[in-house]
Amino acid sequence: MKIIFDRLNIIFRKLQICFRYVAESREEGEKIVATHALQQKAQTTNQITGQRRWWALATVMVTMFFASMDQTIVSTAIPTIIGDLQGFALYAWVFSAYMLTSAVSVPIYGKLSDVYGRKPFYIFGLVMFGVGSATCGQALTMTELVLARGLQGIGAGAMMSMPRATVGDIFNPKERGRWMGLMGAVFGLSSIIGPAVGGWITDSFSWRWVFYINLPFAALAIIGVVLSLPKVRADEQVKIDWFGSALLATGLVPVLLGFTWAGTKYPWASPVELALLGGGAIMLALFIWYERKVSDPLITPILFRNRIFSTSLILGIFVSMAMFGSVMFLPLFVQGVIGLSPRDSGLVMAPMMISFIVGSIISGQIMTKTGKYLLLSHISAAAIILGTILLMTMDINTGYTAVIVNMVVLGLGVGSLMPLLNIAVQNAFPYRMMGTVNSTQQFVSSLGGVISSPIFGSILNRGFQDRFNSALPGTIKELTGNITRIDPQTLLTEQAQRAIAGQFARFGAAGQEMYLQLLHTVKVALAAGISNLFEVGLVFSMLCFIGTFFLPERTLQGDEYYSDSREKKIS
Repeated sequence: MKIIFDRLNIIFRKLQICFRYVAESREEGEKIVATHALQQKAQTTNQITGQRRWWALATVMVTMFFASMDQTIVSTAIPTIIGDLQGFALYAWVFSAYMLTSAVSVPIYGKLSDVYGRKPFYIFGLVMFGVGSATCGQALTMTELVLARGLQGIGAGAMMSMPRATVGDIFNPKERGRWMGLMGAVFGLSSIIGPAVGGWITDSFSWRWVFYINLPFAALAIIGVVLSLPKVRADEQVKIDWFGSALLATGLVPVLLGFTWAGTKYPWASPVELALLGGGAIMLALFIWYERKVSDPLITPILFRNRIFSTSLILGIFVSMAMFGSVMFLPLFVQGVIGLSPRDSGLVMAPMMISFIVGSIISGQIMTKTGKYLLLSHISAAAIILGTILLMTMDINTGYTAVIVNMVVLGLGVGSLMPLLNIAVQNAFPYRMMGTVNSTQQFVSSLGGVISSPIFGSILNRGFQDRFNSALPGTIKELTGNITRIDPQTLLTEQAQRAIAGQFARFGAAGQEMYLQLLHTVKVALAAGISNLFEVGLVFSMLCFIGTFFLPERTLQGDEYYSDSREKKIS
């Protein structure tokens, strides 16, 4: 064992040496980034003072609250939606469609808001989000719901990029530690209330009201934005990289489809899979090439020459990929394996979100008082690893208390690391680049969720089918024939269970026993499939932990952050 640890230590040190060598060769690139910032004429001057900035902060918090609550409400209601609309194969796409459209729109909102101000795009995003929510509530099939979620994601793109940029407008980097931590706490609070409200609505009314409830919140948020945020006039016209956006979308969609269908609908080496993954990769390569040539790119390539920026983005992708399985599939585990109702499963999710709040607040306070973040990043990433390992060990015998403990550990790690990465990136660039930097960071980090969603969905489908086929008793296979070709939605609605129980009734007393064995096998297979997700999540968690050792540390600044003298000094 000692020999193994010694060899791992040697490998790790060599990686550090290699990374430092690359970093030194990129120091000139960081200077170019600073000079590029000085050449940016388009900027907002949102230095709100006095009482108005507190009203603006309150508006941002309210907007974040209901936007993040929507995600947790949907995650709790999805198992019931799947049982109603009969579309387990599209489970992951309810999330993927939302994240794909929001990810593509985030950098567009960021670039426009740097010139025209946050206010008009806040309002547009809220309107689109409300329209998308109403459309989701009207969906009659899973395909319609997926398309409506894509529309909802266009509005969510503004609500994801605007809050952090707005806080950057009205607070300096050192102050942001406290308020970014509070924003994380608001996210956590909404995530606590969301599952409980979603479960209660689903049990008491209908899952459709999970989407309709967004409408009054959107109206209140629009009023707050109109009254509190300033109106900023543009200094110059800005060009939007619509062609780059199209290249990105046409690259991501086939890749997502390829990962969704791989190993389930089509073999990995099938012509369809090769065409989807290969064609998507070519389009993404064209997107990268085009962004380096165009004068007003969707994503500014020069930003990636900054070590803090590039390292933080990689860490953000790993964090989102590590945590996405828990947020997306834990409600399915709690309802399908443990057997809780949507309302009770919402309450089970609350401890994770409480720990997320605690982690965000503690992280923000530590950064505000010390002006440092590197050691905290190591500790946070280690907590994410521990939480993922605990989740990976869950099976059909896992109890209520164990699930809560596992989620609390993961929530502490994620809650403390996410605001840390945001502040580190904001502190590394001049104020005038705030919108572009924030939106680019949000966009790239969200790709972790966009990519992991279909991957995890494919892993779950394949893992479930493999375990189900191997664990189902042979006598049931012989007697029932194709009746055993089912999926986990059997566990999610009483209607589906009654239909299968009726087919077993023809076998008399033995039929009831076989029916119970079948349900037990479905639970075992579902638990195994979800455990496979967390095994993949563990890999991303470990990569995140290793990556924190390559994150440069720069002391957080106070009010001097806004001064022109600082920008001249950098250049």
